[in-house]
Amino acid sequence: MIITVLTLYLALVLGIGIISHRLFQNTGEDYFVASRSINWFVLLMTLFGTHMTAFSILGASGEAYHRGIGVFALMASSSAIVVPCVFLFIGTRLWKLGKKYGYFTQVQYFRERWESDGLGLLIFIVLVLLLIPYLLIGVMGGSGTLATITENTIPRWFGGLLICVVVLSYVTYSGMRGTAWVNTFQTLVFMTLGGITFVVIIQKLGGLSEALSKVDTHLLKQSEHIQPLELLTYTCIPLSVGMFPHIFSHCLTAKDVSTFRYPVILYPLCIAVVWIPSVLLGILGNVDFAGLSRPETNNVLIKLIHKHAPGVLAGFLGAGVFAAIMSSLDSQSLSLGSMFTHDIVQHYMKKGGQEKMSDKQHVWVGRFFVIGILSITYILSLIATSSIFKLAIWSFTGFSGLFPIVVAALFWKRSTKIGVYVSIASVTVLWLYFFIQNWQTSGYTVGGTGIMPVAVIILTSSSILFLVSLITKPPSSDTINKFFTI
Repeated sequence: MIITVLTLYLALVLGIGIISHRLFQNTGEDYFVASRSINWFVLLMTLFGTHMTAFSILGASGEAYHRGIGVFALMASSSAIVVPCVFLFIGTRLWKLGKKYGYFTQVQYFRERWESDGLGLLIFIVLVLLLIPYLLIGVMGGSGTLATITENTIPRWFGGLLICVVVLSYVTYSGMRGTAWVNTFQTLVFMTLGGITFVVIIQKLGGLSEALSKVDTHLLKQSEHIQPLELLTYTCIPLSVGMFPHIFSHCLTAKDVSTFRYPVILYPLCIAVVWIPSVLLGILGNVDFAGLSRPETNNVLIKLIHKHAPGVLAGFLGAGVFAAIMSSLDSQSLSLGSMFTHDIVQHYMKKGGQEKMSDKQHVWVGRFFVIGILSITYILSLIATSSIFKLAIWSFTGFSGLFPIVVAALFWKRSTKIGVYVSIASVTVLWLYFFIQNWQTSGYTVGGTGIMPVAVIILTSSSILFLVSLITKPPSSDTINKFFTI
């Protein structure tokens, strides 16, 4: 019965994607940014849905299982403040530039802003490498969900493959419009079913008070597991949203700049709706499933669903987890297809004096790259065993380290391409160093102080960008006038 419910859900998702194709205009602009026509509600649902991946559902529960209530403070509370500010001060400005100059990707903007093809290529490579772990989170979460909820009737390899095939089908067929419609539906599904999951499991455990009384009290005290400096520097992690390629793509789909008003206002409420149940259920997982290892806690929420809500209800609740996973995977893969099409194929064809691609060729190049990147992600998911939360944090750390670049691009005329080059190099070196340190030492913080590596990376990359830009040649006056007179 569980498999039947999940199959029907996936069929419904495909149906929405197919229906949206009826409005497809068969142009590159429609395929990649939905002809810049998305309203505020769909924009809110797509921005939130694509940001809250398996990380916020499975990863948050798994981390809360070990570290307790403080996990909510680490990511949810800071995201509720930081992310809307990024949309307001960064997203709206990027939308205006994209609308005026016809941009589809970040790389197009950065390349022209700093008059450098080489810089554009470097940023493309770095963004792709950082986004693959984020994609991997979704495939791992989906395959683990199916395997756990069906008691391995559906093996992990098949679950991951199924997720990739479904996402590929509606993304390649309907593009951004289909992705936005499906994301809206899936975001509503996982927000609603997440609440239902919480209520059902709490009732089966005898009520919230009764359930929490069975939990180790240390998990209900933030200070027991999280140092003050760690909590403070975790606020740097949500800055990653300002450099996510998929968030940039969705920002460009807005109908007008006023479309951002409600996403900015309502985003904190959406975070509370999703994160509070996820964190509390992760803590309560200790009641029924004590002693789980880090990789096993990726599926503690699914274990709870399977134990306390078997049958049809488990299928529906599993569909809610699927919704959270696919609402990110689709946007991320489409944004990579857009970047490859515009920043590599089209750009270098034009530079080489070749004929410009037709709209139909635009669409097909993007489709083929989406197929390729998801195929690579699926293969990696077969061998990856890391914590979803941990994997996500390191992906976010890299994007956050690049955040000073977009700030400099938008607000500092004097910033230079050499400054950006060196800044990216510093992010790369420090990210690799801290990544290795973290994998060797569980719970690693800088010098054992509680300071998260992301804070050091951002401070270093910002300082280097500033200092090097001061002593190197600024962009031409034409470029400055182009980007600071809109």
